[in-house]
Amino acid sequence: MPIPIILDCDPGTDDALALFLALASPELDVRAVTVAGGNVGLALTLANALALVAMTGVHVPVYAGADRPILGQFQSETRVHGNDGLGGVRLPNGGTATPGLAADAIRTILREAPEPITLVGIAPATNLALALMTEPELARNVARIVVMSGAWGEGNATPAAEFNAWSDPEALAVLIASGCPLVFATLELTAQALATPADLVGWRASGDGRCLRAACAIQGSVPLSRRLGGTGAPLHDPCAIAWLVRPDLFTSRPAAVTMDLGPGPGRGRTVIDRWGRTTAPANATVLEGLNRAGFLALMQDRLNRLP
Repeated sequence: MPIPIILDCDPGTDDALALFLALASPELDVRAVTVAGGNVGLALTLANALALVAMTGVHVPVYAGADRPILGQFQSETRVHGNDGLGGVRLPNGGTATPGLAADAIRTILREAPEPITLVGIAPATNLALALMTEPELARNVARIVVMSGAWGEGNATPAAEFNAWSDPEALAVLIASGCPLVFATLELTAQALATPADLVGWRASGDGRCLRAACAIQGSVPLSRRLGGTGAPLHDPCAIAWLVRPDLFTSRPAAVTMDLGPGPGRGRTVIDRWGRTTAPANATVLEGLNRAGFLALMQDRLNRLP
């Protein structure tokens, strides 16, 4: 049976490909797409999500959510995603959002679903945290939470912190404290999901669907990663979706994860005890290894299933 999920995102170039992957995968039943401000402001991330979903032809409600973190101020990441979030790639208008707020929609779906729901977070975790903070007992209706967030080593927003974790560390701390089974796709994992210019050439040659063309244009707009030697750009967010669809492509280990919520330079760091150096019990599964060839083949296959 397909896995029922709520996909919380902030499109965002890599979110765009994650949305396409989720909506093209029969292994998943996307009950709702919820949107936060993150890579760019909420007005843009919402418009992008609506446009991307509309392009797929899949009918799924899209809800607007938080435009800022629980504490502090909103900060975008236009250096990677461009001023519009999609690297300047223009998409057809996707219409209007479903009435209601993301956190309310998440609570309603969890409350009414006959089976546990998987929450997938590929944005700052604000929407998911607000839902669970305001009705904590709904955690029992969550099958698991899968997040693209954090790093056990160096960050990409600051030397200590990955962007999603740094954008709303209090929200991510809420998810960690919720007691729900938690899966982390960190920067070390997503660095292995490197898409090179040659990979995009192969994707373009494999088909001519509008979603495939848009995905190649969007990913092609992303600057080659200086952190990864300038050979390509990592597909961060699709890793969280790919793990649900093809867990055999990944290796993982249990670990204890805590958040640095202090005001100093370590704020937003995910402190991940992969080697059991503390007495803290494991509270998360940390994805560590990825079959890159299998992952890229999955992406190409699923993009070609879309219009």
